[in-house]
Amino acid sequence: MSRARLFVLRLAVTAMVVTLVGRLWFLQVVSGEQYVRAAADVRIRTVALPPTRGQILDVAGRPLVTNRTRPVVTVDAVALAHQPDGGREVLTRLGEALGQSYRQLSEKVRPCGPEVPRPCWQGSPYEPIPVAEGVTVPVALQISERQQDFPGVRTDLRPVRVYPSGASAAHTLGYVQGAKGRDGLEGAYDRELAGRAGRRDVAVDNTGQVTRTIRQEQPVPGNTLVTSIDSRVQAIAEQALGRALTSSGGSSGAAVVLESGTGRVVALAGRPSYDPAVWTDGVTAREYKALPLLSQAVQGEWAPGSTWKVASAAAAVTAGYGLGATYDCPSGYTVGDRVFRNFASADLGLMTMHGALVRSCDTIFYRLADELWQRGSDAMQKTARGFGFGRPTGVDLPGEAAGAVPDAASKKALWRATRKESCRQAVDGYPELADRGRAAYLTAIARENCRGGGVWRGGDAANFSIGQGGVLVTPLQLARAYAAVANGGTLYAPRVGLRVVRPDGTTVKTITPPAAGRLPVSAATLRFIRQALTQVPRSGTAEGAFKGFPFRQIAVAGKTGTAESFGHRDTSWFASFAPDPAYTVVVVLSEGGRGAEGAAPAARAIWEGILGLRERR
Repeated sequence: MSRARLFVLRLAVTAMVVTLVGRLWFLQVVSGEQYVRAAADVRIRTVALPPTRGQILDVAGRPLVTNRTRPVVTVDAVALAHQPDGGREVLTRLGEALGQSYRQLSEKVRPCGPEVPRPCWQGSPYEPIPVAEGVTVPVALQISERQQDFPGVRTDLRPVRVYPSGASAAHTLGYVQGAKGRDGLEGAYDRELAGRAGRRDVAVDNTGQVTRTIRQEQPVPGNTLVTSIDSRVQAIAEQALGRALTSSGGSSGAAVVLESGTGRVVALAGRPSYDPAVWTDGVTAREYKALPLLSQAVQGEWAPGSTWKVASAAAAVTAGYGLGATYDCPSGYTVGDRVFRNFASADLGLMTMHGALVRSCDTIFYRLADELWQRGSDAMQKTARGFGFGRPTGVDLPGEAAGAVPDAASKKALWRATRKESCRQAVDGYPELADRGRAAYLTAIARENCRGGGVWRGGDAANFSIGQGGVLVTPLQLARAYAAVANGGTLYAPRVGLRVVRPDGTTVKTITPPAAGRLPVSAATLRFIRQALTQVPRSGTAEGAFKGFPFRQIAVAGKTGTAESFGHRDTSWFASFAPDPAYTVVVVLSEGGRGAEGAAPAARAIWEGILGLRERR
């Protein structure tokens, strides 16, 4: 090669190297910051792909909660955010097509946060947000074919929750709202029902727009939860409770049916209730506030009245009083400077503890409580706690209430916490109350609380003995205690779940109610109490409600309860059990009147319904 050609080649190579170095210098030094920003602006986001949720079935495999594929309208929140007005016009137009207001839709798509009230969206902003389920075909086509009017809006076919029984057992079944909102069995067994989510990794540019899908994994469907609920008994309990509230004028209530020997829940009915299908299309903030979400059976708390006397009778035996001894049941018993009276001031004469339970004599229990108080004994509180009162039962449902077993310590603590307010009310009275009689009563209580020092007195003990004076129980707590009386003394932590089953039908696990303790009562005392309660619906306080009942077919035993509530009508209770079928049935009606007139007939209707099922079977 000639020297001239070699020179030209070297010159070309040198020029190329200089050009490359210059370009690198330009990219790394001059434009480096710009490209770093551009690279940082391309991010990967992971979107969860929800699996099909598992079903909830009753004990015989009947569906309580299942899924159905329905047209779903979804909104892309990121796409809305890129609209000039933040998506307001799109949501307004969409609302006109769906029959919803802009406010309703905007609440559904706004992300949840510490200062954002429900309803709101709890999932990823890159996940399509459902705003309407089960839309008609014409509406779905209208949205699909007019994408220029509905940017960021899609219609898809998705599985949604379906509740075949409507409002029946609504609080027990619970609900699913968004990615995290759960309640009832849906919340307690969410891990089993939810399945495993899939995932889609997407590339997102610096404006938030998805540019491409990088990877996708399909979701795994959830397992099925089989419960111990018998949907037929549940329907019977719902109907009996509804009729009883209507006829008695009660404001709310509950009915509980348990298997006495196992602690399994057969039925939990509560009023007021609602149709959980309301969650399918999402709810507005106003609708959410109006929903009766309190489970009366598990979270409702009332004074138990005379149903409490089984614990008081057991406490008396523990303290040395004889079950076979004779006690006087006068019309009234004086504690301090106050006379505590029987219902209707009835003088029932001499009787044993058997008669005290059958005829529900208050004054016998007033006397026992007063004498124990004078001796400084807390036998009644200890026994009540031994019956499982004052603490949650441990049922597999969220939000269970604990009830209350008041004593000297709790009264003192309450006095210290409320003394300042009590003293203010003692001076000012209650001018805001139109009922001047009630205002005068509350003012007298405030004066006593202001100067009383929170001392536990004989009157407190007397009220405690008949299930009043701050005593509170849930219907489930009372049912568990009566089930323990029926089964020989075992307190179970109730369970609604029976087993978890995979989609292929194999069992993942069987759920067994654990024993949570034993009643602090001898076997002989339990037999005595059962024998006494057997007479209550035959010749005692519930005789009228059970007149003509077929006791030979179902030997129902039980106890009425009537609890006073100042300013309201009485709370009506009936707690019962039978050996075959070995069920415990408890009914409570808030403001339902006397136990024998409101709750007892409702419990009878449940027992008759159960008998009807057995005869048909």
